[in-house]
Amino acid sequence: MIERIETVKRYLWAFVELGFLTLLAILLIYMLLGQGSGEYVTSVAGNVSRFASEASTSLIGIGIILAIVYLVSQRLAPKGVSTKPRAKRTSPTAG
Repeated sequence: MIERIETVKRYLWAFVELGFLTLLAILLIYMLLGQGSGEYVTSVAGNVSRFASEASTSLIGIGIILAIVYLVSQRLAPKGVSTKPRAKRTSPTAG
């Protein structure tokens, strides 16, 4: 059961990363092409700018920095090494 939860968690994180990268790609297209980039790209950029104007700038900056640090640390971690703390093992008792 734990293995299945870990698998689902990995897929969900991959989906979140894909969505984040898609959003960044759309914003990059908007930055390059401006108003001529299309209706969908313009509406996404407008939504992001509205969100950014409502939220605190420092909060958004901290969130972006933390997200980048997390993604980079996950990508640079060796394949066999987990970055999660391990639980203590107890010695088996004679019963």
